[in-house]
Amino acid sequence: MEYRFLGKTGVQVSSLCFGTMTFGAEADKKESIRMFELCREAGINIFDCANKYSDGKAESILGDCAKHCRDDIIITTKGTSRVDKGVNASGSSRKHLMLELEKSLKRLQTDYIDIYFIHYFDPHTSMESTLRFLDDSVSQGKILYTGVSNWAAWQIMKSLHISQVNYLNSIDCIQPMYNLIKRQAEVEILPLAQDQQLGVLSYSPIGAGVLTGKYTNLDSSESARLHDKDYYNKRYRKQSYFETAEKFTRLANDLGHEPAALAISWTMSHPAVTAPIIGARNITQLKSSLKSVQIEMTSELRQQITSLSSAPDPAHDRLEEETGKQSPLR
Repeated sequence: MEYRFLGKTGVQVSSLCFGTMTFGAEADKKESIRMFELCREAGINIFDCANKYSDGKAESILGDCAKHCRDDIIITTKGTSRVDKGVNASGSSRKHLMLELEKSLKRLQTDYIDIYFIHYFDPHTSMESTLRFLDDSVSQGKILYTGVSNWAAWQIMKSLHISQVNYLNSIDCIQPMYNLIKRQAEVEILPLAQDQQLGVLSYSPIGAGVLTGKYTNLDSSESARLHDKDYYNKRYRKQSYFETAEKFTRLANDLGHEPAALAISWTMSHPAVTAPIIGARNITQLKSSLKSVQIEMTSELRQQITSLSSAPDPAHDRLEEETGKQSPLR
């Protein structure tokens, strides 16, 4: 297992992060513990969670798993998502985040969270207020590092500016979606992360299973799992995604690699990505994902894989500047 520095924190994390969204849901406690132990044997030292996963059960199971090796691992969790029907049971207000952070600490059986993420951008709460809460929590020792998930590049950059001018701890890490069929992060988010030296824990490296080749199209009977979660159905409803996946899985098979492992390896090879977050419902799926660290992702192989999908348009929308011709400034 390779270890990489998480942005400019000085902390080293494994090149794979294990996501615990299935703990207490698709994976019962016994299977969850088995997967945690296999991850540790493989050298993974960072585990991603959230207060909303399995209504808090994921944090509780992770806490049981981690209590004997707490100082050796990095635990992340998140706030902001809705947790019940109360009018203030979601969002990035100081009240909601304070209550949820305390609950997360208890479930995780720990005195501190290594990385605390704001799960989604909250348009109803002052960004400065949220950042001050994070700064206070860092000062109190309840959080070591902070991050944001599912934020646009302008929102991330705005937060960095607010933190700088108000002398607040700025975010250390971001969590964007990134895989071969969802490459929007390449336009602004990943370049921003490199420029500002932010850690990047990207999620969904196999595209909810689409890149494994087990789904032929959105409406097929094999794709029933995509319909189980409405957000997956909305996220991967383009037929072109399945066409790319078909070409990708054919290439993976020709190269003798499991598609899931190759997809994760491709994501991991982006220079801005610190560690992709892998998930699994069982040991079999996890073993397949762990094979990604054994693949030699050369620049030639990465380019070959990258060519299978369409690159997103540049942020400035000047397509002619992407042709490799001389810059208009020269």
